[in-house]
Amino acid sequence: MVNLGSKKPPLSSVILIFRIPYYTQWGQSLLISGSEPALGAGNVKQGLGLVPVHQGEELIWHGKISVPIGFQSEYCYYLVDDNRNILRWEAGKNRKVSLPEGIKEGEVMEIHDLWQPASEALFLKSAFKTVIFGGSLNSDPKFPFETNQTDENQEDSIVVLFKISCPTIEEGTSVYVTGSVSQLGQWRIEDGLKLNYTGESIWESYSVVRKVDFPIKYKYYQSCNQRGASMEIGPYRELALDMTSGSIPKYVALSDGSFRAIPWRGAGIAIPMFSVRSNDDLGVGEFLDLKPLVDWAVETGFHLVQLLPINDTSVHGMWWDSYPYSSLSVFALHPLYLRVQALSEKIPLDLKKEILLEKERLDRKDVDYEATLAAKLAIAKKIFNLEKDEILNSSSFLKFLSDNEEWLKPYATFCFLRDFFGTSDHSQWGRFAQFSKEKLEKLISKDSLHYDVICFHYYIQYHLHLQLSDAAAYARRKKVVLKGDLPIGVDRNSVDTWVHPNLFRMNTSTGAPPDYFDKNGQNWGFPTYNWEEMSKDNYAWWRARLTQMAKYFSAYRIDHILGFFRIWELPDHAATGLVGKFRPSIALSQEELEREGIWDFDRLSRPYIRQNILQVKFGARWTVIASCFLNEYAKQCYEFKDDCNTEKKIIEKLGLRTEKSLWAGNEVEVQRGLFDLLQNIVLIRDPEEQGKFYPRFNLEDTSSFQDLDDHSKNVLKRLYYDYYFHRQENLWRQNALKTLPVLLSSSDMLACGEDLGLIPSCVHPVMQELGLIGLRIQRMPSEPGLEFGIPSQYSYMTVCAPSCHDCSTMRAWWEEDEERRYRFYQNVIGSNDEPPSQCTPEVANFIIHQHLLAPSMWAIFPLQDLLALKEEYTNRPAKEETINDPTNPKHYWRYRVHVTLESLLKDEDLKITIKDLVISSGRSYPTSEAEIKNKQQVENIQSKISSIQFNGD
Repeated sequence: MVNLGSKKPPLSSVILIFRIPYYTQWGQSLLISGSEPALGAGNVKQGLGLVPVHQGEELIWHGKISVPIGFQSEYCYYLVDDNRNILRWEAGKNRKVSLPEGIKEGEVMEIHDLWQPASEALFLKSAFKTVIFGGSLNSDPKFPFETNQTDENQEDSIVVLFKISCPTIEEGTSVYVTGSVSQLGQWRIEDGLKLNYTGESIWESYSVVRKVDFPIKYKYYQSCNQRGASMEIGPYRELALDMTSGSIPKYVALSDGSFRAIPWRGAGIAIPMFSVRSNDDLGVGEFLDLKPLVDWAVETGFHLVQLLPINDTSVHGMWWDSYPYSSLSVFALHPLYLRVQALSEKIPLDLKKEILLEKERLDRKDVDYEATLAAKLAIAKKIFNLEKDEILNSSSFLKFLSDNEEWLKPYATFCFLRDFFGTSDHSQWGRFAQFSKEKLEKLISKDSLHYDVICFHYYIQYHLHLQLSDAAAYARRKKVVLKGDLPIGVDRNSVDTWVHPNLFRMNTSTGAPPDYFDKNGQNWGFPTYNWEEMSKDNYAWWRARLTQMAKYFSAYRIDHILGFFRIWELPDHAATGLVGKFRPSIALSQEELEREGIWDFDRLSRPYIRQNILQVKFGARWTVIASCFLNEYAKQCYEFKDDCNTEKKIIEKLGLRTEKSLWAGNEVEVQRGLFDLLQNIVLIRDPEEQGKFYPRFNLEDTSSFQDLDDHSKNVLKRLYYDYYFHRQENLWRQNALKTLPVLLSSSDMLACGEDLGLIPSCVHPVMQELGLIGLRIQRMPSEPGLEFGIPSQYSYMTVCAPSCHDCSTMRAWWEEDEERRYRFYQNVIGSNDEPPSQCTPEVANFIIHQHLLAPSMWAIFPLQDLLALKEEYTNRPAKEETINDPTNPKHYWRYRVHVTLESLLKDEDLKITIKDLVISSGRSYPTSEAEIKNKQQVENIQSKISSIQFNGD
């Protein structure tokens, strides 16, 4: 701890005093860690410890050091425990301190900081800095301390540096400070102190203030020629100094955080790329369709377009590959989204006719995944054969190949081997089953017979890159954020598992425990991650993924963010998602259970199958089922035979032709019954650690549990609750704080986390701390005891939506349950009338406007929900608009919007309806010079709703 008592500084040194208000809990303190030895040289344990003092209602932490003239350093504040273990740190980039020119030996400089919360740092992300507010600042940075002023040397004066962050400032705006002293205009707007832009959204200037004028009261304001001046909201700021101490500062540097404005709120639309329909597409939405989609977003008042994953998923060579979350490669783009007409300006006439015929053939209600992909690749191959020499030798292509060779060469080789062997299961590839760079170089050699095949995959990815880059640049120019999607897993038969098998636990499968979507849980089939191995190179694979995404997107959704805290891990022989365990988690040890009087582990961990259970479940067929699948190991006690003792083995045996006649027409019922028997356990044995057990999810629902004695039931219920809701919280928090910061620092994209499902209590605090925006779906409230979420009570750091791709649309949900519809109509809409049987435009208008009015930073709407605002677009059966059915592992992802983008762009009524809703909610929307009056209308509305409570950081 640095001595804070009075001590004469050495010659050629000055004194730096740091001050920051921060409330701590018992056992916590603040310290500063910086790049110079005086601040620990990057070692938090050696940083400058601060001490607290109460100042009015604030707790001020402060510390003092002597530094040489010319001292410069980067630094950051940390919250630590008594052993200086890090509990929390500031968001955003490191701070910088440099002494002003002209400072003299022995003089004092005070630095008054405010903690940088993650919510403020979000506005420095590319979604805001480059897109929404991109190009706003054209002036060169200026540095306010560089010029000496004669007033600086006055003995009765103090030089005060005012510094404010204005990340949401618009072009043509200047920043000022006004206050109680003459140097700040004495609250006269026209005489305020103008600040200089110094880069990174920071505005600074200094003023020389007499000591007798302290304390100073002040506020910042912005001034624009078109709209005049706007003062920051909230109480005035105050700078008070202790004039009685022996260290009266000559310089005071104020770091006042962000300009206090009504929180910025935006709106967006969500639609999968494959679902878009345009006049130019060939059977499916294409990357270049993003341009008219962006135009429609702008004209309806939206700042964001959100897509599902767009990576190549061509694993099986059939419609199963329509599942966008099962990546063949986390780097390669999907050939499905290629516009073949844009491949060349010299397409022959006969090929143009072929394209037109295919467009007509594939212009269907839904996507025909297999036919569309086959048609595109066939046409692309013909164009490639015509111009391959010209393209492959072009400087643009060669640069693309050089920039992306780390992933592109293995990807192209994988595609060749997949097609050659007729399977993506690389374990079936003989000597190529094991990846090596030496084998790769031979396979991609220009001398190989299949070199053209390899180059064709390069060619496809090159044009996909050009087309998506073109669309992304167009969105940036229109101030529309493109938001991508980061899948939690990869297919077990993927390029990534082939090249990096050490990064995956290939004998496991990823899923989710039972939840709103499926009472049996979900099994996604992906191998879980080997986080221990990934950490050895600081998660280079993840960092590369995020870097690649950032080439096209300025925001992204982290799919199943809970997986970065803990993942639901299943054995690879499981077909459902029920009998799993969390990884990592603290298992129940055999010793722990024995201390509690639990000892019959075989009884608790093997399927509990008794004759009476079979008779109830299968009725008269129970003897047939038992003879086929079970052995009687004791009187009226059964166990599964070896050929059907897993879920996948049961599925395989049920499909055998020789035995199908025994349960013809009842396969689904029999399978479900057998699965129930297999899952009728209380404890799951750890397959890797002997003597470790995990409580089965919803164990109280099993007859195995119900037949236990009362003591065992009470013990197991208590241990179950502890395992799922208490035991792991600190472990999961630490796990997320190892991995998520690496992801977030890997790119400049704005990150949102899909935090639906069984949410551990550690998740939301960590997300808030890291600046991760959560998701709120009204029909799936995270608050206990609520049937419907209350958008007006959502915290600011959220995305709110009435529905998402993983659930039914607003219209379909309305029609699903009559009693629920009554409750929503009465409790949310506030009407005792009989609700309409369908989601009318009036109902859709209410729900959409309710979400737009929410305090959430973003309100994002599936395009289908927006189309419900106009009766003309509700003729299609509502169920057909659903994108995904999470309960069906073989769901066909093929929904297409039934109206083209060109038609939507011509529909002025719908555009006006939506834009009026956005404007009336006070949300920001893309503007041009001609729309400044409408912008003023928005700001007037924003001021009226400023009483809304914006929760969160």
